[in-house]
Amino acid sequence: MPVGYDADMKLRPASLFSSAIFVFSLALLVAVGAWYLQTSNAGSATSLHLTHAEWQDTDTRVTAAPPLSIDRSSLPPTWQAIVLPATLPVNPGPQTQTGDAGQTPLRTTWIRLTPDERNVAAGPLMLYGARIKTSGNVTLYANGRLVQRVQAQGELWNSLFTPLWVPLDQAVDGAPLQEILIRVEHAAETPVGLSSLWIGPAAALQGRYYLRQWLQRELPATLSAAFMAVGIFALFVWFRRRHETSYLLFFNLAAVSFVGHLHYYVSLPIVSDWFAWLTANALFWLLMVIHLFLRQLHGQALTWLTRAVVGVTLLISILSMPVPGILPVYPSTSLLVPLVYAIAVIMGVVVSVTGALCSRGRSRDGLLVAVGVAASTLLGMSDWLLHNNVIGPEGWFLGAYTNAVTFAMFGTLMYRHYVGAIAAVEQLNASLAQRLQQRETELELSHQRLRQAALRQSISDERQRLMQDMHDGLGSSLISAIRSVEHGGVSDSKISQILKDCLDDLKLTIDSMEPVEADLLLLLATLRFRLEPRLEDTNIKLVWEVQELPALDWLEPSSALHILRIVQESIANILRHTSADRIRVHTAAEADGVVVMIEDNGAGFDPDQALLRAAGRGLHNQQRRARSIDGSVAWHSTAAGTRFTLWLPLRRQVSGA
Repeated sequence: MPVGYDADMKLRPASLFSSAIFVFSLALLVAVGAWYLQTSNAGSATSLHLTHAEWQDTDTRVTAAPPLSIDRSSLPPTWQAIVLPATLPVNPGPQTQTGDAGQTPLRTTWIRLTPDERNVAAGPLMLYGARIKTSGNVTLYANGRLVQRVQAQGELWNSLFTPLWVPLDQAVDGAPLQEILIRVEHAAETPVGLSSLWIGPAAALQGRYYLRQWLQRELPATLSAAFMAVGIFALFVWFRRRHETSYLLFFNLAAVSFVGHLHYYVSLPIVSDWFAWLTANALFWLLMVIHLFLRQLHGQALTWLTRAVVGVTLLISILSMPVPGILPVYPSTSLLVPLVYAIAVIMGVVVSVTGALCSRGRSRDGLLVAVGVAASTLLGMSDWLLHNNVIGPEGWFLGAYTNAVTFAMFGTLMYRHYVGAIAAVEQLNASLAQRLQQRETELELSHQRLRQAALRQSISDERQRLMQDMHDGLGSSLISAIRSVEHGGVSDSKISQILKDCLDDLKLTIDSMEPVEADLLLLLATLRFRLEPRLEDTNIKLVWEVQELPALDWLEPSSALHILRIVQESIANILRHTSADRIRVHTAAEADGVVVMIEDNGAGFDPDQALLRAAGRGLHNQQRRARSIDGSVAWHSTAAGTRFTLWLPLRRQVSGA
C-alpha cells in the first residue's frame, strides 16, 4: 500500500501533525532569514561599501610577528588596482624563498583600502567582509595601527566560512579613518581572495554579518546536529534489532556526514593536516555508505562498482594521510582540496546515476536516495568552483547544505518506513479483528448447535430416566397388583394399598421435575405436602422441625428424585412395619454437608438382620440411591423407636444419577 493512503482515517492526524511541524520549522527559518535581511538592508544607508582596493606581493623568508604599527611609505610603491570581490593572481615575481628547513615557500600579500571619511558615519566603526580566502595568517591595520591578527595555527579561526568582523574603534581613536591595510601571509602557490568590505556602525552592519554567519555556519550546524542525534537514535535501535543493518548504515551515514562538515562551522583551520584529512576523506566515506545503502534498497549486488568505490575510498584515505613517506611530495591544501572535490564529484555522479538506474522499477526509496545524492553532488560542485576560484570569494559554500539534503532525504525514508510500519500494523490489526469476528461468529454458531444438542440430549436423558423410574417403580407396582388380582386371594384393602403406593410413586416422579433451585427444604416441603394428608388418615402425627440449610448446587431433577424416594421409603417402612403414631422430621447443617433425620416411636428392628434378609430390599435401595448422589444412610433402632439419617454433601465430586 503506498505511503499516501488514508486507511480508515487513522493516519491522517499524525500526517497533518508532522506536516504542521515541518511547515512551522520552515516558516521559522524563513522568518529569521528575513529579519536578518531586513536588518542588513536597513543599515545600508549608514555604512560604506568598499569595492576598490590596491594590492602588492612581497617575499617572506620566515613567519614573523607583525609590528604593532606600520607606515605605508615603508612598503614598495608597486600597488596594483583591483575591484572587489576579487581573487588575486599568483604573482611569480622574484624567486620565492623558503622559511625554515622543509617549510613551504611563503609570500606576503598587502591589500590597501582608502575609504572616503566623508561617507563614513560617526561613532564606533566595524569592518565587515564575507570572506578572506587564504591559507595563512591575516593581520589588519587601521590608520597604520594594528587592530587584529588572525593566525592559522594560533587563534582558532577559519577564513573560508567565518565572516570578517573587526572593530576599528581603538585604532581610529576618534580620528577620521583614512586607510586600512590587510597583511596576508600565505603559501606562495596559494592565491588570495577577498570579498567586498563594509565599514560602518555595528548596528548598521550586524544584520549582514549575522545573516552570513547564520546561513554559512549556524543553520548547517543545527541541521547537522539534528542529523547526528537521529543517527544515534538509529544506532540504539540497531542494538536491539541487529538483523536490520539499515539502522547501522543510517548511523554511519549521520556520523560521517557530521564529521565531513565540521570545517563549515567548527572554529578549526582546515589547513591543520589531520583535520583536513578527516573532513576531506569523509566525503568519500559518505559516498561509500550511501552506495551500500542503495545496494540494500534496490537489491543489486553491483560487485565491481562496490569494489571500485571501496577501493578508491581506501586508496585516497591512505595516500592523503599527512604522514611522511607515503607520498614523495605531500601536496599543499590549496592543491589537495580542489583535487579531492573533483574526485568526490565524479564518484557522486557515478553512485547517483547507477543507483537511479538500478532502482528504476524496483525501489522508490532507492530513486529518492539517488536524486538526493545528485542534488548533494551539485551543491558540492559549488564548493569545488569556489576552491578553484571560478566563483568569486563572496559566493556561498553550498556544500554546507548537503547535510540538510541528506537529512531530509533519509528523514523522508524514515518517515515512509514509520508510516508504512503503522499501516502494516493497522492492516494486521484489522485483519486480526476480522478473523476474530469470524471465529466468534463460528464459535457462536457452534455454541448454539452444542446447546441445541445438549438440550436434545437432556430431554432424551430425562425421558429415559422417567421411563426407567416408571418401569422400575410405578410399572412394577401395577404389575404386582394385576398379578395379585388375577390369582385372587388378595383383599380389597391390600389392592387399595398397592394402588395408593403407585399413586404416591407417580406423584414423586412429577414432583422431582419441579425446579427447586438447589433448595433442599423446598424439596422436602413438596414431599410433606404429598404425605401429610395420608398420615392424617392413619392418625399419625407429623412433627416438622426443619431449619435453614445451605444450598446444594448439584441438586437437579435426577438427584431430587433419589432424595424423595429415600425419604418416601423411610416413611413407608414406618407405616408398614411399625405401630408408630408419631413421626418427627428435622434437619441440621454440618461443615461439609446436611443431615435429614426421620424418627418414629414405633417398635424397633435390627437393621443389620434386615439388610441380610430378602425383605430388606427397600433398605438396599435406599443405600444404592444415597451412594449415587455421594450421600449415605444410617439406622439406629431401639425398642422405643427408630431414627433414620440421610447425609448429603454440600458439593459432589462427580454428579450423575
